[in-house]
Amino acid sequence: MSALNSKGLWWTLAGIGAVVAAKAFLTKKRTIDFHEKTVVITGGSRGLGLELARQFAQEGANVAICARDQDELDRAQEDLRRRGSDVFTYACDVTDKAQVEQFIKAVGQVLGSVDVLVNNAGTIIVSPLEHATEEDFRDTMEANFWSAFNMINAVLPQMRERKAGRIVNITSFGGKIAVPHLAPYSVSKFAFVGYSEGLRSELMKDNILVTTICPGLIRTGSPRNAFFKGQNEKEYTVFKIGDSIPFFTIAADDCAREIIDACRTGEAERVITLPAKVGAAIHGFAPGFITDMMALANEMLPGPGGIGEQRAVGKDSETALSESVVTRLTDDAAVANNEIK
Repeated sequence: MSALNSKGLWWTLAGIGAVVAAKAFLTKKRTIDFHEKTVVITGGSRGLGLELARQFAQEGANVAICARDQDELDRAQEDLRRRGSDVFTYACDVTDKAQVEQFIKAVGQVLGSVDVLVNNAGTIIVSPLEHATEEDFRDTMEANFWSAFNMINAVLPQMRERKAGRIVNITSFGGKIAVPHLAPYSVSKFAFVGYSEGLRSELMKDNILVTTICPGLIRTGSPRNAFFKGQNEKEYTVFKIGDSIPFFTIAADDCAREIIDACRTGEAERVITLPAKVGAAIHGFAPGFITDMMALANEMLPGPGGIGEQRAVGKDSETALSESVVTRLTDDAAVANNEIK
């Protein structure tokens, strides 16, 4: 090897080493302990939100959860108490700005200023584009984007005043790649990803770190509470089976651990599940290829028809196949994560 090449290799290795060292330094500097921190989780009564509440409580955090359904909140609180944790619960529609402000005020009175906000609340509407209405797009934007906007604006003043805070925005792989039959959902999640990334760059000056989480399919048991249109039974069966495939999906507790780890170290973004990471990476340099693959996948999904523009919840769309052994993992998750009313 020539002296010139040897020198170039040395400088390259030195540069890589400097980058690794700088990253390790920042990670250590930004790492926090959740003990006695006040953590607010939206949509915390079931699914991933409930699992996050369990794990933050185990970390010693003072946890507050909200959801619209008081009965769900009561069951979640009982679940957490059985595990040795007590949390503050509050019935709140996070799409309503006034209710959000009252919730955060109540949290402050009971637990103190919010240290960590986890925006987890959201909804899913599964439908072929032919049956997706303007109302569907507006409803998913309200639930998946504007709800987080309301929560963030409610906690930002106190975080800015203290020059400290963490915000975790649980978006989706569907906010990186538009998935067929999930157009309203993907639109809302794309908006959420952009908002979350913009927040991070503008709030770091105030020592507020925003983390964008983009999970793939998570086994929370949530399909039974999602909405389905068109040939709803077929749509639900496809969705529920996909949500139950081992290795292609991730268990709720494993996903929650990754989210908490990303929050602890103040990561900018974490894509969760191997399929989601691979898909997002390929989309980064070959978006047209991924879009064409999604078009092929669309050909295999149920066509329009059935109940048309009406909505049916998953639990009312069960079939023999959706209740078979192939969906056992999702059914077990629904029982474990308070998804069954």
